Amino acid sequence: MIRAAMIASLVLIVGTSIPGAYALDGNAARGQQLWRKCVSCHTLEAGGRHRAGPNLHGIFGRTAGTAPNYKYSEALRNSGLVWTDETLNAFLADTESFVPGTKMYGGLSQAKDRADLLAFLHEATTDRKRP
Repeated sequence: MIRAAMIASLVLIVGTSIPGAYALDGNAARGQQLWRKCVSCHTLEAGGRHRAGPNLHGIFGRTAGTAPNYKYSEALRNSGLVWTDETLNAFLADTESFVPGTKMYGGLSQAKDRADLLAFLHEATTDRKRP
């Protein structure tokens, strides 16, 4: 319960650093360029294979740690997070602090970079386009 409250507070604190709606403010074309940092560990296509990290197709609205056939860290499996623009933004800002014990490392320190990457991920991992 306390952990969930701490995560919710962090989402609010980190989330307020990007004005407006995260992915809606992002530049998907620039996000595609930023994706190059992620492609060695993740795939995007429906039914794509896992690499060092899980396939990200359908990530928005999915509970963290639940993609089939991928061995997640216990920390991520037990986090209770649902991937939204806000939670992904906070996670990518500082993965190790947001979910201590996660296997993922890195992320993007710049808010604009995260907004651009999220815009790209919306287009690349969903069957519907952003509103």
